[in-house]
Amino acid sequence: MRCLLIFVCPLVLFAQKQLKEESLPMERFSEIHAPILQPSKTNLPGTLTETISKSLPPTKANHLAIAKRNFVDARIFGKMERDNIPHSELASDLEFLRRVSLDLTGRIPSPQDIREFTASNDAAKRDKLVDKLLASDAFVDKWSYFFMDLFRANGKMGRGQDLFHYWMKENLSVDRPYDDVVRDIIAASAKSNHVVAASNVIAREHVQGKPQPDDGHDMGMIHQMDTHDELAVLYNKVFLGINTSCVSCHDGKSHLEKVNVYLSTKKRTEFYGNSAFLANSRYLMYWEDGKPQSGEFLIDDGNPGYDTKGKSMIRVPRFGGAGQPSFMLTGEKPRPGVEPRVEFGRMLTAHPQFARATANLFWAKLMGQGIVEPFDEFDLARQDPHNVPKGWDLQPSHPELLEDLAAGFRTHNHSLKYLFRTITQSSAYQLSARFNGEWKDSYSKYFARKFVRQLGAEEIHDSIATATSRPGAFKRGKENMPMAMQVSGPAGSGDSKTLLAAFGQSNRSNPPKDPTGSPLQPLLMMQSGVVNDRVIAAKDSRVQRLLDTYPSDDAKVVEELFLGTLSRWPSGAEQTVAKDAMKTDRKRGAENLQWALLNQVEFLFSY
Repeated sequence: MRCLLIFVCPLVLFAQKQLKEESLPMERFSEIHAPILQPSKTNLPGTLTETISKSLPPTKANHLAIAKRNFVDARIFGKMERDNIPHSELASDLEFLRRVSLDLTGRIPSPQDIREFTASNDAAKRDKLVDKLLASDAFVDKWSYFFMDLFRANGKMGRGQDLFHYWMKENLSVDRPYDDVVRDIIAASAKSNHVVAASNVIAREHVQGKPQPDDGHDMGMIHQMDTHDELAVLYNKVFLGINTSCVSCHDGKSHLEKVNVYLSTKKRTEFYGNSAFLANSRYLMYWEDGKPQSGEFLIDDGNPGYDTKGKSMIRVPRFGGAGQPSFMLTGEKPRPGVEPRVEFGRMLTAHPQFARATANLFWAKLMGQGIVEPFDEFDLARQDPHNVPKGWDLQPSHPELLEDLAAGFRTHNHSLKYLFRTITQSSAYQLSARFNGEWKDSYSKYFARKFVRQLGAEEIHDSIATATSRPGAFKRGKENMPMAMQVSGPAGSGDSKTLLAAFGQSNRSNPPKDPTGSPLQPLLMMQSGVVNDRVIAAKDSRVQRLLDTYPSDDAKVVEELFLGTLSRWPSGAEQTVAKDAMKTDRKRGAENLQWALLNQVEFLFSY
């Protein structure tokens, strides 16, 4: 094991309790679901930030006046001013550069990027940096990978997984209107999901039926009804931020009164109405040479409709009722002569909740927590500040801001880049994670500081690869890709696979979750070949190049390693310790230095 230099801090570990839905008496049901309404204080982003910020290196205070740069700032700072809530100062250029680079591209900036950005006196340089990052290939890589996680794109798509990934990259590259993308997904038909990219979300959600087919026309290989329901739950959750899993099995009454006021009024028959939009869809395994082809599906509209008494493999028995399409949020029916799935896509993306949920999702990803939290547990009965049910609190922390973001998203042609740009160019996003004075948990809902977040598994790998100049070797077809986020799904083998799994890489069998700490993480960072092999002065590593480029300038080697790994200059004390380590054995000292920097708390967090 390598020697740990004296300025290395221990990792801070956190654990989150996983929740599981069950069919239970109302009292027990409400008790288990209580964390939705009252999350543990140890998991509050402000609490994590307060802990991590104490281990961050000192920085010069930024006493610049905080300008209200757009409507985000008018809402965020206006509320803090009204309620007399203190807030952080603006982040320094170094902090902002590293933070926005990680948030938009999942990669740390290069030393050249740091020097150019900090040397610039252009008053608009932060805005220009955001635009540059949004136009980069790395932005497309990160957020296409995010969508692959969001839709749990895995082997159930067969070879369609790579096609869907390519399609999402193209959509993001040209900033295709997100409502168009969603309508394509909902209404996709295909003779093969290996040919029509959008149909792969449908293929992914199929519920396996019979283990063996009778013949090539056997629809029982896929459970048609359960697949309709799974898709309806997915669309409601991902596109509307509403979790209808419970009402897909039973009425909300006597189950959800203490969890979600709106859903407590919904009946299972209303969920049937949503599923019925999809019930003409037919899912058939593709046949070739007398055999079903794994992961390849024909998707058309040859089914007869929704059978409200149809059997289920994964839900309680269906008990009958109306089976005609009816949009749960409005009761709207499809227009005569128009394919129901097309109508469902139209209704869903036209409803204000679609823009609201989308804006909240990406706000949560960039700001550390949603305006509505969790981002996929909206209670539609608690959105209006002038009409809050008795005994309940308003759900959104900033309802007017959420409406502003949603309205801007709609008027800007449902542009995702508009949301990213609006949020990251605001002063609210650019606040420091450090907080002068006493921090109170109640300040979290005001976004009174920038919340830190632990990097995702792929971000950690790709940042290690960038810092050491030693790329990975992930396969995309026959091509080697250097970064984990450049491929369509969880990849890697040996040490890289172990490291990625330890830092929470999604297996895409379950919904993705935010990374959390574990005792295994610091052990792997200290011992894994992903780190140790890359810091060796060999194979064109950063350490090797720096030693060759500056054969007699240890101070320059130290400075470059700090810039390339932690995105900052070393302090005087750090410079002294590092140079002293290199005096005894220059090569070994430089290797140990980068190893130590990679094991700093600040390397593993975006702040």
